[in-house]
Amino acid sequence: MTAAMLRLVSFDLDGTLVDTAGEIAEAVHRTFDDVGLQRRPQEEITRLIGKGTRELLLRLLARITAEQPALAGTVDTDAVLHRFEHHYAETAGRMGQPFDGCVAMLETLRAQGLRLACVTNKEQRHAERVLGATGLADYFELLVGGDTLPFKKPDARVFAHVLGHFGVSAAEAVHVGDSAIDVETARNAGVPAWVLPHGYNAGVPITEAGPDHLFADLPAVAAHVSAMR
Repeated sequence: MTAAMLRLVSFDLDGTLVDTAGEIAEAVHRTFDDVGLQRRPQEEITRLIGKGTRELLLRLLARITAEQPALAGTVDTDAVLHRFEHHYAETAGRMGQPFDGCVAMLETLRAQGLRLACVTNKEQRHAERVLGATGLADYFELLVGGDTLPFKKPDARVFAHVLGHFGVSAAEAVHVGDSAIDVETARNAGVPAWVLPHGYNAGVPITEAGPDHLFADLPAVAAHVSAMR
């Protein structure tokens, strides 16, 4: 890709732009307190980030009932999800913070005329809360959450929707993320997969996913794009 070709940069949210692991875990802890379930280790919760909070909770509940068969049929899944909605509305974007250099990077990219999108598997309403509370919302012309479309990352149709929205081709875009899901998303879309090592990839080094470019941090992304142009 040449400098002149790059027109769109898409970013994942959790673990890429904002460190949300603590606020998600806290909302889960408060939820489990409400419904009488034992809290789970934050590390376990962090390893499940990436497919949306609903999927995270469902997977945690499946583990709990597998470990404690006596609980099977006694856990009200809808009640758990409802209480999580309440608690995450309180913690989203207020406990988590953008990673170092995030705002300056977005400013740099926008100043260079690049279009910016946020494409996450976090549910749209939660993603909006995080972006709004952290002051990042205005940098993105498009936000696609995990429930915005009938499909979510890494489905190729997600990025096809993004490209269509901006009227750009795959040859004019890149996707930046922190997990194997993001690498697969980029591969399915035919765009370069750029990754950061500070996020949530189920405890597996992101290099194992075979990204096209690994950046040390967000300022390095801005520096790379600036050098391209």
